[in-house]
Amino acid sequence: MTDTLAYYNNNADAFVESTFQVSMEELYQAFLPQVREGGHILDAGCGSGRDALFFDHKGYRVSAFDGSDAIASLAREKTGLSVQHRYFTDIHESSTYDGIWACASLLHLPLAEVPEAIGRLWNALKPDGVFYMSFKIGTGERNHNGRHFTDADESLAQQWIQDLPGFESSRLWRTDDQRPDRHEQWLNILLTKVPAPQNKLTTGGAEHHFLPKLCQAIKAADRIDMAVAFVKTTGLNLLFPDLVSALQRESDPARIRILTSDYLDITDSEALRKLVLLHDHGAQVRVYQSQGSSFHLKAYLFAGHVQNHQMWGRAFIGSSNISRQALQDGLEWNYQVDFPPDPGYLEAASRFEELFKHPNVVPLTDNWIDEYEKRRNPPEKSLEPGSDEKQEVPTPNEVQQEALEALDLTRVEGYRRGLVVLATGLGKTWLSAFDAVQMGARRILFVAHREEILYQAAETYLRIKPNSRVGFYMGKQRDRTVDILCASVQTLGKETHLDRFDPRHFDYIVVDEFHHAAAPIYHRLLSYFAPQFLLGLTATPDRTDRSDILSLCDDNLVFEYPLFEGVKGQFLVPFHYYGIYDETVDYTEIPWRNGKFDPNLLANKLATYGRAKHVLKVWSEEKQSRTLAFCVSRVHADFMASRFAKKGIRAAAVHGESEMSRGEALEKLENGQLDVIFSVDLFNEGVDLPAIDTVLLLRPTESKILFLQQIGRGLRKSVSTGKDKLVILDFVGNHQSFLHKPQALIGQAMNHRQLAEFARKAEKNQLDLPDGCFINYDLEVIDFLKGLDHQGAEKDYQVLKDTLGRRPTLTEYYHFGASIAKTRKLHGSWFGLVRDMEDLTVIETELLSRYETFLLEVETTAMSKSFKMILLDAFQQLGGWRSPPKLSKLAHASWETLKRRPRLYQEIAVSVKDVDGSSAQWQQYWKKNPVDHWTNKSPAVFEIENDQFKPVIELEGDEIPPFEEMVQELIDYRLASYEARQSAKQEQSSSENVVPITPSGTELPYFPSLKIACGHFRNSHAEEPEYRSIGLGHGRIEPNRHFIARASGNSMNGGKQPIQDGDYLLLEQINPNQAGSITGKTLAIERMDEAGDTQYLLRTVRKSPVGEYRLEAANPEYEDIIVTPELLEQFRTFARFCEIIDPLEMAVGQEIPREDIPELFGATFNPGNWQSGHVFLKDANAHILLVTLNKQGKGVQHRYVDHWIDERTFHWQSQNSATPQSKRGRELIEHKKLGLSVNLFVRENKLRNGKAAPFTYFGPVEYQSHEGSNPMSVIFKLRS
Repeated sequence: MTDTLAYYNNNADAFVESTFQVSMEELYQAFLPQVREGGHILDAGCGSGRDALFFDHKGYRVSAFDGSDAIASLAREKTGLSVQHRYFTDIHESSTYDGIWACASLLHLPLAEVPEAIGRLWNALKPDGVFYMSFKIGTGERNHNGRHFTDADESLAQQWIQDLPGFESSRLWRTDDQRPDRHEQWLNILLTKVPAPQNKLTTGGAEHHFLPKLCQAIKAADRIDMAVAFVKTTGLNLLFPDLVSALQRESDPARIRILTSDYLDITDSEALRKLVLLHDHGAQVRVYQSQGSSFHLKAYLFAGHVQNHQMWGRAFIGSSNISRQALQDGLEWNYQVDFPPDPGYLEAASRFEELFKHPNVVPLTDNWIDEYEKRRNPPEKSLEPGSDEKQEVPTPNEVQQEALEALDLTRVEGYRRGLVVLATGLGKTWLSAFDAVQMGARRILFVAHREEILYQAAETYLRIKPNSRVGFYMGKQRDRTVDILCASVQTLGKETHLDRFDPRHFDYIVVDEFHHAAAPIYHRLLSYFAPQFLLGLTATPDRTDRSDILSLCDDNLVFEYPLFEGVKGQFLVPFHYYGIYDETVDYTEIPWRNGKFDPNLLANKLATYGRAKHVLKVWSEEKQSRTLAFCVSRVHADFMASRFAKKGIRAAAVHGESEMSRGEALEKLENGQLDVIFSVDLFNEGVDLPAIDTVLLLRPTESKILFLQQIGRGLRKSVSTGKDKLVILDFVGNHQSFLHKPQALIGQAMNHRQLAEFARKAEKNQLDLPDGCFINYDLEVIDFLKGLDHQGAEKDYQVLKDTLGRRPTLTEYYHFGASIAKTRKLHGSWFGLVRDMEDLTVIETELLSRYETFLLEVETTAMSKSFKMILLDAFQQLGGWRSPPKLSKLAHASWETLKRRPRLYQEIAVSVKDVDGSSAQWQQYWKKNPVDHWTNKSPAVFEIENDQFKPVIELEGDEIPPFEEMVQELIDYRLASYEARQSAKQEQSSSENVVPITPSGTELPYFPSLKIACGHFRNSHAEEPEYRSIGLGHGRIEPNRHFIARASGNSMNGGKQPIQDGDYLLLEQINPNQAGSITGKTLAIERMDEAGDTQYLLRTVRKSPVGEYRLEAANPEYEDIIVTPELLEQFRTFARFCEIIDPLEMAVGQEIPREDIPELFGATFNPGNWQSGHVFLKDANAHILLVTLNKQGKGVQHRYVDHWIDERTFHWQSQNSATPQSKRGRELIEHKKLGLSVNLFVRENKLRNGKAAPFTYFGPVEYQSHEGSNPMSVIFKLRS
């Protein structure tokens, strides 16, 4: 066979040219009539591709392969079909093809291998399929012109086919060779396989689900009709993704009609609201109003056309309504009717048409559902399987609960906007829905830039608020009278649409994927609306990415829970990341424009045999059980699936045009029927895939967000599979476009120098990762990253630009850690650098040249307060460059902006803090401050004319938008950098005002166990131990002799002074020769037996009247040890036990994270309980006060007055609900009498370096006095 393949590889051109035009019409006429219309044909050993092309033109779906790589390549070129290089031994498919064509191909196999090859092909043939093959007439084997031939006659052919399983019939006949100058005869063999058993009945149960049949039919059909007695949300959720996919097909979307009823009021309202969402996607949904009559239909009808336009139809008639039980594991019978040949389908379709137009049938609308909810009275008992199913009521997880409390607190503090950062997989949209309910919002606006996000949000909100009306504002849809409006920013962000709403129409606004909000269209929408609260949501991993957008949320970062925190908190599984060098692709050869590779050239570079071989090798070594792979195109996905399938791996490509639907693929993957799904973009986000345990990244990603979304598909925990980690196999190339991936993974922005340092740490396994996580890069990737080790303004700018996929803003550049001063020194200004990097547009360049002085003034003007920038910000919001605002309007807009930013509002004078923004007093104050500054400058930039704040700068109409953007970019930077400086000053000032506790006792060496303590004292070169502090009241303590160690075991857990496992023990180091003076004392003893094994004991020494020593355990379950002369040699006494130390005593003066505080009191951290500032621990009889001194400008009615009166006295104010008569109030006042402790933990600020700040423990405090109620103020004193 090897010689034969070499012959065809060397003579490929001549062979293809000599065979491509040969007529095979007679053979086609024998073969094709027996293949199902539009069926799937395998051309096995396709040669020039002549026959494959003919079948393709006739409307059949064709797969083709050839054993000669050269011929397969030429066949691809001549036919345009995806011809594979493959051998007969690679055929592993089962029941895949409707027809198999092996024309003059099997004859090149050795005689002994022919039966096996025929068997493989026969196994790949579907029941009722047809198999054609041909041989030259003769007997035996021969070689001719460098090729091997196995000839056959009828007798030999019968031997090959007689034992094929499922063999139905055969036809054998001879024909003459059709090529010129050839006089040979051919034996033609045509075999048919028996049809499969009818298998028309789906019976349900664990092994025969109805759901896969429906998913397959939805995927294939152009027209879908369903008529069911009732619909439950549990069942609709199973069908919804595939129904939506059918409606959203790029070419020829499906027509979907659904008819349900109000029969017995079983259909639940939430399911009806969700069907309205399906209507918004394009489906027709109607309801049969039963009016006392019955409606028991359960019919599903599907129709489509094959490539020759012949119609097909399929109906399922049976017992399944749309419920989870009926579609999955319930025992439900549904009979399948196929047309052709069964005309029963046509009858069912005709009856559906009649019923859909019945007088009792009405369109499903929100109004109809409102009325249905009022009169609905569902049966108390289940009448049919699944009729009493209820969707589980969603509740917040622990992270969401923690975020909800932070959001509630930020509103109490006076903020009206805030940003929440949650790692992919932790439920950002769910959080927003929970918060809207928490706030009591009546009208909600959810904004995003993609329709699929809006549809997913609508589904989520319906789960939380099932009785709400949900509508859309996108494309041509303009819903307004709804409770929840999901709007695309591209539509609603236009002024003509904004004007249709009152600015205060919505109570609560959510902007998803807020990292996009720096775009002007978002600015317009955010400036227009004035909700009670606006929430920005993002998963962007670091401050650089969100620095520009944080200003749009008034620089209020409410809550952050990035990827690493998700893993540490065990909400996400740990990951093992492999950065694999993409050795077969040179990315520098692919054009890179506007942050993206040329898509066609990229796809060609990635879909190669060499790369597929490399991918397969790596995947085979590192994969787990269920893999989701991301490809760059549909062709790439199909190619990879075929290469994996060739190796016997159960793989499928899933995309808009794939044979397998998304729902079917996911079910097969989860059930273990598939190993790998190759996808393009169907699974980037919005799909819950907890079963995925391996993610295979086979394409570059344009952003950190996309990268995190892709790996996030597998980070969720899985109850069904119990996976313990996610394996990420990422193919990394030699190109700047890959630099954002390490930054996204560890959640930090890095310039070139920092990326090089990251590589060095990765190389040495020194990265700081959550437990269970692992990052490994191939050495080629390490070397690529280490080669970036250079810096400078231009380099920092370039790496940030490459990371973002666009030019950075000044705020992003600032948070990136670049030197602004050096940048100005080299380039004159920020926009000078942007100009020198050739990133300004023509208009921006012209504006910079004309108004550089003003722009530099905005960039550099001194700021002792924020007012100058607040005024410019308000001026821009009012469109001042186009239409100068009245001073009164400008002052009021500035006041509104300050009110949204409580930290900056604190800067205004006390005399105007309580006045309204439209008052004359405020306007006069504002004029004396920033207005006078901007109008009295030389040269003047603004002037006051007719009581208007008017710019002196003259701009043409098309110059205004870019100029506004340039000015806004500078304003955002100035406010962000100003607030950062003020926070730093505030922290320093606050730290100086609070007197930190300095423990009045002594610091002693601390050891986690007696073993470690003994080893330390024995080794004169031991490392410096950790130290812990204890207070007074322990007698004379000497640090050179006393130390602290933790007890191990319970041998002394008994008697008057029990020592429990884990107790902190105060011990005194002693000399073993002092044993005579320690009778009756408890000692720490090292024992080494004859085998060299060592024990560390804590025992009390007793001496009998006859002088015998005994080591006594306080716990009666442990035996005493009689010290014989032999044992005495094994013992070494090294410390005397003094007393047990209270762990709280050692914590005084220490900084302790919130989550570690419960452990001090023997409790477990629960985010829901421990976000409060006052926690009571019943088991410990302890009140815990958690105080943040700088509460960042709470509203007057909620402002807590917590402060130090002197170095030992603290003024604490309760929340508004506390009174002296309430249970908690009484316990604080009478804590001594009730045997309760009150423990004080204080921190200056909520955040430190962008993360939650720890608390300092000031120890137990004692009540002194109190005053007031709702809230009450209490004076506590630190214990001496």
